[in-house]
Amino acid sequence: MLEASFWRGRRVLITGHTGFKGSWLTLWLLSLGAELWGYALAPEPGRALSTDLGLDQATGNANWGHLQHHLGDVRDLEDLSRCVQDAQPEVVLHLAAQPLVRRSYRDPLGTWATNVQGSLHLLAALKPLQHPCAVVMVTTDKVYANHEWDYGYREEDRLGGHDPYSASKAAAELAIASWRSSFCGSGDHQTTHLAIATARAGNVIGGGDWAEDRIVPDAMRSLAAGQSIPVRQPQATRPWQHVLEPLGGYLLLAQKLAAGGGAFASAFNFGPSLEANRSVRELVEAALAHWPGSWQDLSDLTAPHEAGRLHLQIDKAHHQLGWRPRWPFAVTVERTVAWYRAVQDGASPLECCLQDLEAYTGPSL
Repeated sequence: MLEASFWRGRRVLITGHTGFKGSWLTLWLLSLGAELWGYALAPEPGRALSTDLGLDQATGNANWGHLQHHLGDVRDLEDLSRCVQDAQPEVVLHLAAQPLVRRSYRDPLGTWATNVQGSLHLLAALKPLQHPCAVVMVTTDKVYANHEWDYGYREEDRLGGHDPYSASKAAAELAIASWRSSFCGSGDHQTTHLAIATARAGNVIGGGDWAEDRIVPDAMRSLAAGQSIPVRQPQATRPWQHVLEPLGGYLLLAQKLAAGGGAFASAFNFGPSLEANRSVRELVEAALAHWPGSWQDLSDLTAPHEAGRLHLQIDKAHHQLGWRPRWPFAVTVERTVAWYRAVQDGASPLECCLQDLEAYTGPSL
């Protein structure tokens, strides 16, 4: 269970705080009273949740924490190191990444540099710290060598990746594990101050994702424009979960790392319950029940490869961390579509996010 007292006044560094997941996580931590340093690229051109939320202005609430923005690139070790030294973090949540599969085909070298070298730059920047620091390095459910199995992948299953994005994240997992083995400990070349874990989340959806080539943003843009939703892989299955689900897992993992150190310094899956492992077609049709419209099958056999089946086993997070998903598939889709419809009708994105956050952190369903 999350402990509000742990986060109030806690010095936290978030990389990627201008992204979709990073914006939600920043908002959540501000509401808990954390003292935040954000390090990220400027938001993508076009609409962005971080801009919609105006997080730097939302900190005027006396009960909230404070956020210091730092625009930078994790591929720039010198700049990143300066930010780490300024922040002197007690907790680090690393979300900065090139997160899009199809973009990774267009920019494979940039994807590898950001996702692998950027992660190592962060660990190198953290090594000189002289106080305990819990570090959660976020990767993805796509780090596993995908055999198109019907059953879910566990943390000890073989890593791999067909596309540059998946392979770069699997490589990041190997690099992080090597760094932890090599440089965390009591040897002359090691540090006792860092407790490092990786977090592998399922496919997240929720209000405020405006990225290219993702099914929910594509669907919401199409519905808002009165157009049919383009669907590239209607039969592909994914472990769909609301964005708040894995974020809650990251925060809980950070708490455990801070309290138990090395006992939790390993990889953890954060995915939905089995019933939420649905096809893209099922996701789209569930969304259309809340925002009427149509969809069209644009399957293209010549398109770049994307995994057909994917599912995670989450037993480890449940048994070791006490974490479990709270919202079933139907609630996840309903709240996601409701967010976009409300904002389309003129509602405040910040208020919509706060309502979802309040609903999620309230009593269990």
